[in-house]
This record gives sequence, C-alpha cells and structure tokens, in this order.
Amino acid sequence: MSTTAEQQLSTKHLLGIKELTREDIQLILDTAENFKDILNRPIKKVPSLRDITIANVFFENSTRTKLSFELAQKRLSADIINFASASSSVNKGETLIDTVNNILSMKVDIIVMRHPYAGAGVFLSRHVDARIVNAGDGAHEHPTQALLDAFSIRQKFGEVAGKKVAIIGDILHSRVALSNILCLQKLGAEVMVCGPTTLIPKYASSLGVKVEHNLRKALEWCDVANMLRIQLERQDIAYFPSLREYVMLYGVNKAILDSLDKEITIMHPGPINRGVELTSDVADSDHSIILEQVENGVAVRMAVLYLLAGRRSLEN
Repeated sequence: MSTTAEQQLSTKHLLGIKELTREDIQLILDTAENFKDILNRPIKKVPSLRDITIANVFFENSTRTKLSFELAQKRLSADIINFASASSSVNKGETLIDTVNNILSMKVDIIVMRHPYAGAGVFLSRHVDARIVNAGDGAHEHPTQALLDAFSIRQKFGEVAGKKVAIIGDILHSRVALSNILCLQKLGAEVMVCGPTTLIPKYASSLGVKVEHNLRKALEWCDVANMLRIQLERQDIAYFPSLREYVMLYGVNKAILDSLDKEITIMHPGPINRGVELTSDVADSDHSIILEQVENGVAVRMAVLYLLAGRRSLEN
C-alpha cells in the first residue's frame, strides 16, 4: 500500500471526529478494509511503518485500547515506546509539554495519547512537532472507537447510511457517545440516545439526535444498539437511585430481545459490566458483534497510523 496525494487525510492529527470530513472517515474505513484482509493472512505483518517511531503515552489506565494500538503498530512494523504516567516524572510535577518533548527528543514521529482532561490532544498538537492520535480525552472524544464501531456496522450491513443506531446507557460521561454520534451522522445514519434523564446531557437534542428514555421503544426503533457501561469512576454524585433499578429499566437481556418483532445487532465498546447493561446470554449471543469490534479495532488503528504517517512523510 502507498499513500498518494489522493489518499491523504485532510488533517495532520486525529484529535476527534469533529475534525474529520466524511471523505476522511471513508478513507480510514476503506484503508482498514485492506488491513483486515492482511490480518486474516498467515503472515500478518507488513513493513509499512518500518521507519516510523510511535510513542504510546497513557495518563489513564487502559487495557483494550492500549493493546489494540500496540498490536496495530507491531503489525505495521513500527518502533514502539510505551509510557505510563504512574511510573514517570509526571508524579514529580513535570508538565505535559515537557514530558512529551522529552519523548520527542528520541525522534518520535507519532504520539498516541490518552489523557483525563478534555482537549489535551488539541493543546499538545499546538506545541509539539509530531502527529497526535487521541486515544481518549476525559469524557470528550474517543475517535478510534467511533471509527471501529462504524467499520463494524459497515461490515455487518454493507453500509452505515440509513441505519438506525441507538446509543444506550451513560451518555453524559461517555467519550464514546459523542464520537459515535458525530461519526455516524457524517456517514448518514440516524442516531438515538437512550438512558435516564440524569445521564442524558442537556445539549443532546442540539446534536440532531433523537432522545428516548424508554428502553423498549429504543430497541423497537433501532437496527443497532450500542450499549454503554455506567462510568462510576467519572460520577461524583448519584445519578439514579440504585444499580438494581437501572438494570430493571435499562439492562438488556435475552427475554427483551426475543420479544421484539425484529432482530437487532448488539454492540459494546467494553469493558462490559455483565448483568448490568447486558446479561451474558446477550453479550455472547448471535445478536452480538462485540468480539468483531475488538478485531476490527486493530485494522482501523492500523489505517489511522498508516495514513497519518504517510501524510507526515509527504510533508517532510
């Protein structure tokens, strides 16, 4: 694969879905399609980023996203530096810019960063000479998760345009929700958010999405239900009376799915709180494409890194 002028992203960084055009998103998904074919071959490694060094800079704990990025980088033959804030000089008072500039002095080309504060990637992109990939910034955006979710829907249905997608759960504290809404809308899908009133942000309707508080109505409307977990680590007050009540009103089980007059597809960005937003018999059922999402995440992140590295090499 080679990056030509016709295959460039319109942006130097992947800071959020907001900054991407519909054409950018299509290019990433089309490129991911090629990489998924490669991942299914006996030899899964390609030399596409053999001369590129990538630093994974995570200021928050992560399992799936970090492992997915690392595997994508290894499949592309990139050199990798892993940085964990818990064992770094950040704990001694070092600033974000100083930390990253020290990493860049090692001739790093791309930084994949997760940070607890919204806008950290945007801030960094204005002060350092490297491509920045936002791997999640607070409760703001998680662009690669939205891209892999869109890719998974396209793989399942053939296209995203015209599909009805309900995002159900803790919308207020979720970085996945906003990125998904923006990405799906740019690709022509209809989007609904569903959850308790306290977990739906007041600005939701201004995003052009439907707002529903009744789970059954949401499931009857949608083709795809993307289930989000309750983000207790981001909640400083009680947003609903009890977890038991939440499960009764918004938990999806096999009985609910079997009672619908159509078959819907279940997605989840992980980690799943089994028995809360989903029962195990749903998460492990034929309705679920959760494991496909994990597999697709590697291909999508390979595509993002490949396209950003190609743009950097063309500009240098």
